[in-house]
Amino acid sequence: MARSTEKNPNKSAKILYQPVGLVSSVIAGVVAGQIFKQIWKRALPGDHDDPPEPLQSEYSWKEVVVGALIQGAIFAAVKAAVSRGGARAFERWTGEWPGN
Repeated sequence: MARSTEKNPNKSAKILYQPVGLVSSVIAGVVAGQIFKQIWKRALPGDHDDPPEPLQSEYSWKEVVVGALIQGAIFAAVKAAVSRGGARAFERWTGEWPGN
């Protein structure tokens, strides 16, 4: 259900926001990767500092799947937070909401 206070974006706002969205996506990816690496180091005891890749035989199925779930959740949450923050900042600067 749409909020009644939301504004409909115009095409120029969407076009102007594209570079902001692109930069924020790159930043979100870098931040999420660093967060995941730090969590993974603390979550798995031993000498495995890097997260598991599906084709690495030294990891169990459980470790690979749990690592992928954690990584996906972190990436999704960080991307959503950064995208929402970028859209709010864009709205403050321009007075136009870039989404929808």
